[in-house]
Amino acid sequence: MQQFTRFFTDEQRVRIHEASLEILENVGLLVRNKKAREIFAKHGCEVDNQTTLVKIPRKIVEECRKSFVPTYTFTAQDPQYDVTLPGDRPVVVTGSSAPNIIDPITGEERRATSADIANIAYLINELPGFDVFSISTLAEDAPKGQFSLSRFYPALKNCKKPVRSNTPSIADLEQVLELGYLIAGSKEAYMERPFINHHYCPVVSPLTMDVESTEAVIYLTEMGLPVYGTIVPNAGMTSPMTMMGTLVLGNAEFLALATLIQLIRPGAPMIYAVLSTVADMRTGNYAPGAVETGILQMAHTEMARFYNVPSGGYIGLTNSHVNDAQSGYETGINTTAALCAGADLFNMGGLLGSLMAFDFAKAVIDNEIALMLKRIKRGMEFSEENMALDLIKQVGPGGSYMDLEHTMANMRTTAVLPKVANRDPRGRWEDMGRPDAHARAMKEAKKILTKENPARFPAELDEKIRAHFPGIVAGDARWYE
Repeated sequence: MQQFTRFFTDEQRVRIHEASLEILENVGLLVRNKKAREIFAKHGCEVDNQTTLVKIPRKIVEECRKSFVPTYTFTAQDPQYDVTLPGDRPVVVTGSSAPNIIDPITGEERRATSADIANIAYLINELPGFDVFSISTLAEDAPKGQFSLSRFYPALKNCKKPVRSNTPSIADLEQVLELGYLIAGSKEAYMERPFINHHYCPVVSPLTMDVESTEAVIYLTEMGLPVYGTIVPNAGMTSPMTMMGTLVLGNAEFLALATLIQLIRPGAPMIYAVLSTVADMRTGNYAPGAVETGILQMAHTEMARFYNVPSGGYIGLTNSHVNDAQSGYETGINTTAALCAGADLFNMGGLLGSLMAFDFAKAVIDNEIALMLKRIKRGMEFSEENMALDLIKQVGPGGSYMDLEHTMANMRTTAVLPKVANRDPRGRWEDMGRPDAHARAMKEAKKILTKENPARFPAELDEKIRAHFPGIVAGDARWYE
């Protein structure tokens, strides 16, 4: 049986839950979306349409808890890449929706384009540590009326792993679903295997449900399509400046969203996903790379186990603007802490500067961290065979295991063999020009992106999509000139 790091006793977890119910029942939350208010009112919640305040009685939350389900599946275009939480944990996802990119040629930060998304999609398809491509950037070159298409089309065209992102409006969402129907061959085929995965942040801390994201969650839940939300309290700004106050507020916000989803469709899969942070009150700066983000993720994950739902979120982010020691220790410490606490989902890949810019080298480095996390998850793999007693007797004192078939058979599975981390003697490293981790990672990214892309759409399908959406971006992956 797996053991996880725990902060709380059974009694303390119950008290956190009770405190969250008190908030929902006595304080309530502002629900800006009219349809959401109607759903809450229909099921017995106290709704004030003038102020938009909704109070949710604990009995309604507790009734909805009965329909929580313990798994969530990310479906891919290629079924071999389907992943299910928690069984396939840790499921590693790219960070998403950054406006900018670090240009791989100039090293300068600039606005990202649809061509960048195509290249990132292909890179993530080829990096084995990543399980889901959450579209990493926006697309500055999107034609009018095709904002979301200009993100999802190059992503789906170049990546066969599950693709995840959001849309700013229902009109954009409907366009993206049309794209999915075309790729699948029909709406019916798509509904059987919905390989576009949707994610929103409908709850704006403190205790407010917005209009558009909430509308999208309702729309997708009613259709029976995959969707989940992330809760994002920021201590000192949008939640109390204590870890426990932020946990209780964020937990209440998760329960409010979960209740809405279950009222619409009991048994709808969900993820208890968070990006709970503590602001740096010396400046007011956002600090997703701080160790407190990892601690809060651990606590939320403990509550997710209390509710028997998958957990995770944006964990392993960095405030650093370059691939330096800060970037490495912020990503490494927080993801390891979350893994030890039992988190299932890790939105950790590729972003620098507090989610503001994608960097190809960072994605390759994070792929290596992801492989290490997966190795930690495997652990020691206790068995009589793995103790290798017969082999130890055979080799005996003073012998060598280096040239044995047993060593050759196990060398690639026992250890992570990194491509970025340097293990050469100093002299060899100096002879190679003293490359740092960033340089080695960029070399690996270029090596991948200059090869033929095996994930690309067949020409016939691409022609069909381009005829259906006139003027759509090219969406082709190719290395930068």
